[in-house]
Amino acid sequence: MSNESKVDGGRRRLVVATAAVGGVGALAALVPFLSSMLPSERAKAAGAPVEVEIGNLEPGQMMTVEWRGKPVWIIRRTPEMLESLAKLADAVADPKSEKKMQPDYCTNEARSIKPEIMVAVGICTHLGCSPSSKFKKGAEEGMDAAWLGGFLCPCHGSTFDFAGRVFKSKPAPDNLEVPPHMYLSETRILIGEDKKGA
Repeated sequence: MSNESKVDGGRRRLVVATAAVGGVGALAALVPFLSSMLPSERAKAAGAPVEVEIGNLEPGQMMTVEWRGKPVWIIRRTPEMLESLAKLADAVADPKSEKKMQPDYCTNEARSIKPEIMVAVGICTHLGCSPSSKFKKGAEEGMDAAWLGGFLCPCHGSTFDFAGRVFKSKPAPDNLEVPPHMYLSETRILIGEDKKGA
């Protein structure tokens, strides 16, 4: 083997090693750049949309997610819960949801896109307390026997039905807020954004 081929082999290894180190360096620089394009926790807290899988939510169950630092309730209502809404039109303060506490596409009796799925911010409109996320039911919970269930704010006694509508003569002035949201599929909801421009 001549000295020229020894030198060429050394150069070849040096070029390959340099290229490998350069490739690793470029990849190391690319990862933080790409990850910077994803919304940060601060951005999510400030209002970035939140994607939620609801496929495992059974009738009568509720889940809570955070959006803009607020608890958002997602409830799969039972037929009984939905039936109770029509019966309460005279008992709630804003039965037709005329006050702007929901996007236009949720201005209906169920205050939702799909009747069986309720999406609402779980914060009382009186002083910002969080109502009980348990479904209180009539006299068995010490409530008026005529009350068909819903949510109770423990701070000052405001009550809401299964559409988040506040009952008359309660401290809370408005229904629970319904955030803008849309369905990405049958089992995925995006909270905080919609294509309808609410």
